[in-house]
Amino acid sequence: MQRKSDYSLFSRNDKGLFTFVLVYMGDLLITGSDIMGIDQLKRALHQTLTIKDLGMARYFLGIEITRSTTGTFLNQRKYVLNILSDAGLTAVKPAKFPLPKGLKLSIEKGVLLHDLEPYRRIIGKLLYLTLTRPDVSYVVQHLSQFLQHPMDLYYQRAMHVLRYLKGTPNKGLFYPKSTNFQVVAYTDADWGACQMSSRSLTGYCVFLGDALVSWKTKKQKTIAKSSVKAEYRAMSATTSELDWIAHLLQDLFLPLHLLVMMHCDNSSTAHSREPRLP
Repeated sequence: MQRKSDYSLFSRNDKGLFTFVLVYMGDLLITGSDIMGIDQLKRALHQTLTIKDLGMARYFLGIEITRSTTGTFLNQRKYVLNILSDAGLTAVKPAKFPLPKGLKLSIEKGVLLHDLEPYRRIIGKLLYLTLTRPDVSYVVQHLSQFLQHPMDLYYQRAMHVLRYLKGTPNKGLFYPKSTNFQVVAYTDADWGACQMSSRSLTGYCVFLGDALVSWKTKKQKTIAKSSVKAEYRAMSATTSELDWIAHLLQDLFLPLHLLVMMHCDNSSTAHSREPRLP
């Protein structure tokens, strides 16, 4: 059955035994608790499509999968090394942070690049890297705003991000084998952070037990006239994400423990009686 929460996800429940298929173009990732059902599915697919069974998943769409007795680790080490090799930075000195603290770029500074493709190519690769690297999510969102008119200063900052990756190629996401299914979200807003439009930034991360499962940094669509309004919009965006995660967990036949907790560090928002913004 195709699931509505994600149309690339298919599942089957056979008397409490589950089979899941995740489809991306010509690649299939098959998992579940129904071992016999998985074998039958593979044989049926091979008879119809002539598939190649690669065994246990170790590498899928640039993501390396490492298993241990304590859990599963996802990272994109090979992908990072390829980015550094393409940029000629394999021997560069690593940077300690993705960007200097408090740095905010503006279109009013810098000189327009003559060749725009190198910058755009780097940002495109970094956007895909955020699949397993939430630590660079903010800076990539920041730099991706300037794809139309990239300046030399932005290119230098993109190089700084690559230098940071040089020192942290092995970072990734760990999903412990033993965990609960309590969903907890953390949300925040950076009021008026964009110097070009005065719009605020929404940032959130969602945990399933001890595992980080969702995160995002995104500029808000409208200007917030107070930090309270910016926080409300961030909470609204996080609520939409939590609603999608709840439906996804149902499609995966996993229990959802209510109440779902959302943490916000703005005291004015927590105590305000103002209705939530749409």
